[in-house]
Amino acid sequence: MPGSITIALDVMSGDNGPAPAIAGAVKSLQNTNDLRIMLVGDESIIDQGLTHTDQSSKDRITVIHTDEFIKMDEDIVSAIRNKKKSSMRLSINQVKTKDAHACVSAGNTGALMSLSKIILKTIDGIDRPAICTSLPTKQNFMQVLDLGANIECDAQNLYQFAVMGSSVVKSLEISDNPRVGLLNIGSEEFKGKDEIKLAAELLNQSNLNYQGFVEGNGMFSGDYDVIVTDGFTGNIALKSIEGVAGMIKHFIKSEYNKNLYNKLSAIVSLPVMKGVKKKMDPRVYNGASFLGLNGIVVKSHGSADDFSYNNAIQTAYYESKNNLLENIKQYTARELND
Repeated sequence: MPGSITIALDVMSGDNGPAPAIAGAVKSLQNTNDLRIMLVGDESIIDQGLTHTDQSSKDRITVIHTDEFIKMDEDIVSAIRNKKKSSMRLSINQVKTKDAHACVSAGNTGALMSLSKIILKTIDGIDRPAICTSLPTKQNFMQVLDLGANIECDAQNLYQFAVMGSSVVKSLEISDNPRVGLLNIGSEEFKGKDEIKLAAELLNQSNLNYQGFVEGNGMFSGDYDVIVTDGFTGNIALKSIEGVAGMIKHFIKSEYNKNLYNKLSAIVSLPVMKGVKKKMDPRVYNGASFLGLNGIVVKSHGSADDFSYNNAIQTAYYESKNNLLENIKQYTARELND
């Protein structure tokens, strides 16, 4: 199909097995006419999962067989060394050979990042890739990075993350002048670790639209398009956000079930609660991008269902459709060489 986008999907590595990955792939194909998907995994399992799939979707599916995959709790070094035909490795290889525009996997994050760096390498000017995802704010959406790829970061790493995050916002046509915030324990210039203060100096001297330090409680104000942090802090922030969302959901459900009056109130407020639930549903934002690589790699949540996989695939699709990789390369070269 001329002009179509091809995504290589590792169907074997998630917590819930191949079924939700296959179902999510079919859902994406049904929603997106110019999408093609390579299903990488055990062919017999994949064929069984496609039994009731419409022919139009089947015509846009290619199966790459392998019965080898990397388990979630497997030693990363051993898996990379010994499993040369893992579904994860073969999926990334499709991007390397340009048979696919991007790959999606719900497998072990460390293994996926390590293999991606080995196979695809980093783009010029970027020392370390970063994990980036889109999260809702009071006004729109923001890109947050790094979310766990780099436990420790120096000022240059943080500056490079800001450049890549800004490039994502521009590439997806969210804003022509992305507002960048640097996550810190306070908004005052004298607060924070030395590397954060040095990163702030680099950002102030750059061409980026740097807005200064932002505290955790200001992340969702809508005043920032890009939030930059190290992977240790970013991962804790992300998991805390997911935990708070789950707690709020639990509290609301408990209150509605307390008595008959509350249950009747729940019926009246159902449309409002459905809207809130949709905006807070973490599955909607499934699909974190590994920025800084010579290829598009999207990490799905390990426990993803078909709805979540569909959103991760759509993330890879839109990044490919909007030439994210080339835009990052051009923007990075221009910004870092000024």
